[in-house]
Amino acid sequence: MAFRGKVALVTGAASGMGQVSAWTVAEAGATVACLDRDEAKLPTTIAKYPDRLHPYVCDVANVDGVNEAVAAIERDLGPIDRVTHAAGIMPAGHVVDQPLEDVIRLMRVNYEGTVYVVRATLPQMKQRRSGDLIMFGSLAGHVLLTHLGAYSASKSAVNTLAEVMIHENRGSGVRIMLVCPPMTKTPLIQQAVNTSNPRTIQIGIEQNRMADPNVIVEEIEKGIERGEEILYPLAEAKVLLRLRRFFPGLLWTIMHKAENS
Repeated sequence: MAFRGKVALVTGAASGMGQVSAWTVAEAGATVACLDRDEAKLPTTIAKYPDRLHPYVCDVANVDGVNEAVAAIERDLGPIDRVTHAAGIMPAGHVVDQPLEDVIRLMRVNYEGTVYVVRATLPQMKQRRSGDLIMFGSLAGHVLLTHLGAYSASKSAVNTLAEVMIHENRGSGVRIMLVCPPMTKTPLIQQAVNTSNPRTIQIGIEQNRMADPNVIVEEIEKGIERGEEILYPLAEAKVLLRLRRFFPGLLWTIMHKAENS
């Protein structure tokens, strides 16, 4: 695999993309700090490789908590050679109907959490002139859907932040990648289903079009080894991105038709 370091930090490690990412680097022999706010679910992740996976309870939306967790990881396990920032939330709803606290927390967790994790870890990797920083944006930050306005806004912010950071840190020795996956079969999708259940997501589930998180992680490893900086894994993501860029009206027509089906 592409990772050649000793210590990795994975946020959102209790489930979904974070869990798969943690298992992948642990299987390759790395020591992995598994960070998540869900203390009850972390043991499920840790149980697969208990000698290599180490739990750290932290809400990435809390800057002091992130700084303290990173300091503890470096003290307990050593310098962090890879950061995979997969923590995120996805409650759905129409912008004016969605609970205001959900809209605010989406930005705090998805965008501010990214800022906090990056600022707590990237400077040390730059100082050593080595390391990997993998950030999960989303295709939804480019390809917009009704019911996901607040989520897409938070991921658009992450996509923008990460792309700028890639260019600001070229030549630093740190490999930085922004990953923008399509709809993926993780508990994140269930949050949207439980809160608003957009028809577009229902169709994705019914047609078995949800991406496999294991495949996404495999694509990340291949991509970072090739030196890719922005990854749109799988063909569907690339098709939707091109539709959004060149035929936005057509894409909205397709989305409205799906929503009303």
